Amino acid sequence: MQQEKLQILKMLEDGKITAEEASRLLAAVDDPVATASGGGAKWFRVRVLDIDTGKAKVNVNLPIALVEAGLDFGLKFVPDGVMRGNVDIRQIVDAIKHGAVGKLVEVEDEDEAIRVEIVVE
Repeated sequence: MQQEKLQILKMLEDGKITAEEASRLLAAVDDPVATASGGGAKWFRVRVLDIDTGKAKVNVNLPIALVEAGLDFGLKFVPDGVMRGNVDIRQIVDAIKHGAVGKLVEVEDEDEAIRVEIVVE
């Protein structure tokens, strides 16, 4: 947690985020469970699975409050209309902000034999 706080303060110092954004990010890092507890979704999960074996190669779980706090900051660096494959990043962000729950994205790369899933639970 200390590393995340230092990174947020460094972004503030470098002028990449405002003091208000830094405050929200620090609050989310300090108490991600309390900010996420509203009866809605609480976890943002990204999984990269091996298609052949079904085993997870990467499994990242983040408190949804931390993801929401970082969305405003992150969108500053996403040009309008940016898409990766058939996935529009802004649509994913909008879905999360509006309380979407469940699997938001599932993409397979047959060449690499992987499947990427983004789930909000």
